[in-house]
Amino acid sequence: MEESDIRYRKVRFAAWIGIIGNIVLAIIKAIIGIMANSRALIADAVHSASDVVGSVVVLVGVRAAKMPPDEDHPYGHGKAESVAAIIVAVLLVIVGFEIALNAFQSFFEPVVVPKMLAIYAVLFSILVKELMFRYKYNLGKKYKSEALMVDAWHHRSDVYSSIAALIGIGAAILGGYLNIPFLVYGDALASAFVAVLIAKMAWTLGKQSIHNALDHVLHEEDTVEMKNAAANVEGVLNVDEFLAREHGHYVIVDIKIAVNPEITVREGHAIGKNVKVRLLEDKLVQDVLVHINPYEKVSE
Repeated sequence: MEESDIRYRKVRFAAWIGIIGNIVLAIIKAIIGIMANSRALIADAVHSASDVVGSVVVLVGVRAAKMPPDEDHPYGHGKAESVAAIIVAVLLVIVGFEIALNAFQSFFEPVVVPKMLAIYAVLFSILVKELMFRYKYNLGKKYKSEALMVDAWHHRSDVYSSIAALIGIGAAILGGYLNIPFLVYGDALASAFVAVLIAKMAWTLGKQSIHNALDHVLHEEDTVEMKNAAANVEGVLNVDEFLAREHGHYVIVDIKIAVNPEITVREGHAIGKNVKVRLLEDKLVQDVLVHINPYEKVSE
């Protein structure tokens, strides 16, 4: 089985884990949130539900990125993962706004102290979400899946929001037990804090995904080995320019090499072909475009 097929299956499986896990968590937290009268837990359930949509988007993006190059997309569909990551970030912004609006409205309604059952639901959510984050993050890092990495951080944002909900619910329960009025609003405040965390996470992830989608090139220190490999091909007198454009989980290399101006076109083409073959040995490289220049010695 090819490396790309293994990558696709692993990432697809992780996306399905996220979809199933988030559906279960969202249902559990929503039901218990209503039973326990906890706005923070209901907000957390909405966040988990948004994760379901995010995981579906990731699944679609990864599947599209797996498609081979065609006439309209000669460089492949690798950027589909970046697009999927951007969509997930936008979904996070919408979810954050909805939760913030709901939290704001709660300050103008009668306060209801949540029940202890909400605490147990939040603790369970934290444990499951942290395990899902670690699984997806490590897999996304291994297979250089931007969409999966974003989805992993989506799970981590759920962990943070659940911790905030835990503190808020605990404060509200304590306030009701000790008859301390301002602590009773802890549940609503936790819900608002969750919204802020979600918005911040969306901004960070969305900004990085947009940056990668705009033909970002690898930094010079990241291309040293590839550049040296090209320079060591017989017949290459100089590497005039080397650009490795990120295209999702792989890169497209644009390289200009200088060869002896006295050789034939056929010989120059053969050298360029050898350079391409050498660079394609790197698993990160999907395609190479070689331009041949006549070598001109710089006079001192």
